[in-house]
Amino acid sequence: MILRIDKVLNTMRSLSFLSKMTIFSFLLSTLPVIFIGAFAFVTSSSEIQKNVNEGKMQLITQINSNVEQKLTTVNHTLNQVINSTVLKKAMEMPLSVTDFMMYDDLRSEIRYMQSFDTRLEDVLLINAKQDWMIKNSGLYRFDNYPFADKLISLMNTPDNTIWTLNPSEWFYTEENARSVSCEYSISLVKKLPTTGLDKYGLALANIPACSLQDMIQSDSEHPDDIVIIDEQQRIVMNRDPGLIGKSITAAGLTDLKALEEASGQFRASIHDKPYSVTFLRSNLNNWTYLSLTSIDSLTKESSKIGTYTIYICALMLLLALVLAWLVSRKMYSPIQLLLNQIGGLVSGNQKRKANEFQMISEHVHTLFQSKSQLEKEVHQHIGQVRTFFLIKAFQGHIKSAELVEKLAQFGYTEHIASWKTMSVITIQIDAIDHTRYEKKDMELLLFAVHNMLEELIPSEQRLAPILIDQTIVTMIGSADSVDSDFRTMVYSLTEQVQQHIYNFLKLHISIGISLPIHSFTQMALAYKEGLEALKHRIKLGEGIIIQYENINSGKHYLNLNYPKPLENELIDSIKLAEKDKSRELLKQLLHAVFAAPLSPQEYQIPLARLLNNLLMMMQESGIALNQIHPNKGSLFEEVLGLHTTAEIEDWFWTEVVHPLIQIYRDRQDAQYHNISEKIIDLVQHYYDTDLTLEECASRLHYNANYLSSIFRKETNCSFSDYLSNYRFNMAKKWLSETDMPIKDISSKLRYNNSQNFIRSFRKQEGLTPGQYRDKQKEGLPPNS
Repeated sequence: MILRIDKVLNTMRSLSFLSKMTIFSFLLSTLPVIFIGAFAFVTSSSEIQKNVNEGKMQLITQINSNVEQKLTTVNHTLNQVINSTVLKKAMEMPLSVTDFMMYDDLRSEIRYMQSFDTRLEDVLLINAKQDWMIKNSGLYRFDNYPFADKLISLMNTPDNTIWTLNPSEWFYTEENARSVSCEYSISLVKKLPTTGLDKYGLALANIPACSLQDMIQSDSEHPDDIVIIDEQQRIVMNRDPGLIGKSITAAGLTDLKALEEASGQFRASIHDKPYSVTFLRSNLNNWTYLSLTSIDSLTKESSKIGTYTIYICALMLLLALVLAWLVSRKMYSPIQLLLNQIGGLVSGNQKRKANEFQMISEHVHTLFQSKSQLEKEVHQHIGQVRTFFLIKAFQGHIKSAELVEKLAQFGYTEHIASWKTMSVITIQIDAIDHTRYEKKDMELLLFAVHNMLEELIPSEQRLAPILIDQTIVTMIGSADSVDSDFRTMVYSLTEQVQQHIYNFLKLHISIGISLPIHSFTQMALAYKEGLEALKHRIKLGEGIIIQYENINSGKHYLNLNYPKPLENELIDSIKLAEKDKSRELLKQLLHAVFAAPLSPQEYQIPLARLLNNLLMMMQESGIALNQIHPNKGSLFEEVLGLHTTAEIEDWFWTEVVHPLIQIYRDRQDAQYHNISEKIIDLVQHYYDTDLTLEECASRLHYNANYLSSIFRKETNCSFSDYLSNYRFNMAKKWLSETDMPIKDISSKLRYNNSQNFIRSFRKQEGLTPGQYRDKQKEGLPPNS
């Protein structure tokens, strides 16, 4: 009997503990549901309206983007027409019905433009000087056109390109049988000709204003509350075509002060009903996109949402109670199992003083302490092991079959899974002779750069940086599989690293970037490409970021182990077109070859290898064999047919090395000329801005010092002198051909004030700007 009572008491104690757990689970599970229900009741209609307004802002932003995309397409296609050779030639001709070929060419240009999905209805070309107009219906005399004065008034606008809303009858008065689809047309107006200050023509691309509504309907399920207005607050698009061309006040919106901002939301009364107005101004043509939402409809929707939320919360509460009961009944079984497993380690006193969870917790805590101590000891060494592994991987000493597996062991599983494109960057500190540091500080500086690299580049974008022979090496990776986008990202990242290191340490560093790779097994190849890129500091100077694709025609580095480092130096000097150095290296290389104790037949092997490697270099660079050896026999037969060292050295120089140097020098000159042309183009387009050489370098992705040396070499003057001379010539042109005030000329040419401009002009020309203009009007030479 006593034993039975003891069993019952034990059972009651366990059931009592389980009941406590069940009650606690009930309370814990119901709290979130009660909170959700309470939140649903206290949610106000203003919060719902805020969410709806955010959705409306996203909607009109999307509509703005889609409409601007179509308008931009119209602009691009019209630019092709007005810049075509046919139109430029026609602008100088008095077209008539006899000029059928010229008219047909112009109509072909217009038809090509209308073939795009731009919803263009007509394209007009007007030449007021030669008195002709071309559109879909034919060729007309412009003076006889009924709305010629309306069209010519578009030339009085200050801008050469505008978007404007015009009555459709301006363009279709000659087509009596044709019905106009819309009373208003959206016109892209461009003045002609595009070059020169004298504008005497127009090119107009007309889109029916009604067609905008069709664009909106394809983008939105509820287009009825979307309105577009232009700068004059005239309606450009509305669900009611009759309101197009009228002021926005005609649609009932009278409070227009808030529309002065670039974007926002406000409440307004439209036809005596409250509305929420969301608007966004376009940067393309200053149109304003509005979304008009009835407050009454928002309130109605909020009531429905509140009702649905209550029902859902009630259902969730019921499900939570059922699940809590079931889970709590099942919870005690594994706990009892754990307790039985460690029961032999628990004394009777512990069982009486503590419940099951406390006993399990104490023993698990002991296990975690042991595990933590072991992990701490392992982590002290894992960093060193990982560094040693990465050094071997970059140097190509890890087998390809083991590389990915070991990377995963060192915690790079996510990198392996997500990275599609990778590139190795190599960083070296340039000379510190003229800095505040000494040579003994080099190790400390490398450590500092290493730590900054870890902070500047997120760990998910790189492997751990390591130090190999005074070079900091790491691999950058991305999920982007497009090589061009990846190159741009890596270049931008390295620029930031270079700038941050200079800002904090005042140190110039150079960075080499390998070609993009798509497999971790190519790490060693990419590492050699990064080192190869850094060698070009000898030509480009300090503080460079050089991509390997710029020095090897976009092809990967070819790993050549033979014959010796002298061969690599020879190939480098040939690529850099260094004639004297190449001659000396060739001599040293052949001397090293013939210094080896080989038989005469065995000497043919290194000579054939040298020739083969030079031909491979030539082929990799895109140089055809006939460029250095036209219409002759086999080069291998020729070199193996020579008998003396002097003959062999002279043959290699005259037949292979020197012709290659000439080809590489020509390529360098062409590249320098191309870069100079790009700089000149930037000057001609942006001379009236605060243009600097640094900005040109940023646009062209080159080092500023590198661009300066190239530009001076090609033009025999500095960038600043060229920019000043170009601005001075533009000033003389404006003084001769226009009546532009001197103050405006000095402002456009970026002078601080007009007096500085006058002094500079007098210093170069010997006359003040006013005197120069007077002499030009009198037809006298400036210095007479």
